[in-house]
Amino acid sequence: MPAERLLPSPEAEAVVAMARDVAASELAPRAARAEADAAFPREVFRHLGELGLLAMPYGEDVGGGGLPYEVYLQALEELASAWSSVAVGVSVHVMSCYPLATRGSDEQRERWLPSLLSGELLGGYCLSEAQAGSDAAALRTAAARTPGGYRVRGSKAWVTHGGEADFYTLFARTAEDRSRGISCFLVPGDAAGLSAEAPEAKMGLTGSTTATVVYDDVEVAEQRRIGDEGDGLPIALEALDSGRLGIAAVAVGVAQAALDHSVAYAQQRETFGKPIIDHQGLGFLLADMAAAVESARATVLEAARRRDRGLPFSRQASVAKLVATDAAMRVTTDAVQVLGGYGYTRDFPVERLMREAKVMQIFEGTNQIQRLVISRHLARTARARPLVAAG
Repeated sequence: MPAERLLPSPEAEAVVAMARDVAASELAPRAARAEADAAFPREVFRHLGELGLLAMPYGEDVGGGGLPYEVYLQALEELASAWSSVAVGVSVHVMSCYPLATRGSDEQRERWLPSLLSGELLGGYCLSEAQAGSDAAALRTAAARTPGGYRVRGSKAWVTHGGEADFYTLFARTAEDRSRGISCFLVPGDAAGLSAEAPEAKMGLTGSTTATVVYDDVEVAEQRRIGDEGDGLPIALEALDSGRLGIAAVAVGVAQAALDHSVAYAQQRETFGKPIIDHQGLGFLLADMAAAVESARATVLEAARRRDRGLPFSRQASVAKLVATDAAMRVTTDAVQVLGGYGYTRDFPVERLMREAKVMQIFEGTNQIQRLVISRHLARTARARPLVAAG
């Protein structure tokens, strides 16, 4: 059952409706088989690009759809309700385009961005390392100066689309300074010396390839550096704020799908002469699931609206990611409970949704890191607003 939506314009309604139609007619029929086969759906991203669904949140001046972020996230939620791996891939691709779209020169954007936003080229985001996951400033992959640019050596872990991407947004160390010694590069996926290790064998999102990407003296031309030297970490963190909203929207879509399957089953399954949804114990559980989904969606959209208004939204992005992914884990687990023994089998989709929800509490910054980010924001606010005694 599609979520009832309040969208800002007829154009926005049309875009979200198109995403819903694509999800129902093209993604949902393929998802279970592709996930079982761990088949990466590269052609799906090309098709979504042709429809304009990869360019939604970027300005028309750079070839994007010029849509508010809240609209993009609601379209992303529709895709996620049908096939999480594709929705995660869209979110990662959109995040991978962020540095070029927002910090690239006019020449760089004109040269590369149209192919990225159209889906002709698929992106990956190379930030995390085996010893530098949540602590991005500790990364060790190095980009050494050469006469024509840089030579990159190191490896990046947990890269979505690793080995499948046509370009990688890479963050590498160009100086020893912890926070100002990292730079951003746009590296072609077929660069000499660049390779991907065997994909990770994951418990969920098996249609989304995740692999370690190795840079073995990869030559990167200077014109492929995005922004100035040393600007990489701020760029990465800005992109992650937006990327966290993408994952939060995906989590809402997964939770909505689990709720929809649960309600449909509870209306059809009968015990003691009536549908199980009419039994208070089950009905109240479904009510709690619905409340979790709608609360998560509202939290995500509030953060998106702050972003659209140009307001600070880093704390709200962390709150949204924390709330939405925790809700998805809880709702999908409850969905398995609603379906009972059937929920534990692969004949029904809820067990897959539960496995997929788990990683959403981990990537784009674990939920423990989100709590740290939120608490630090609160500490700064408290220092700025000292306590005044009553009376």
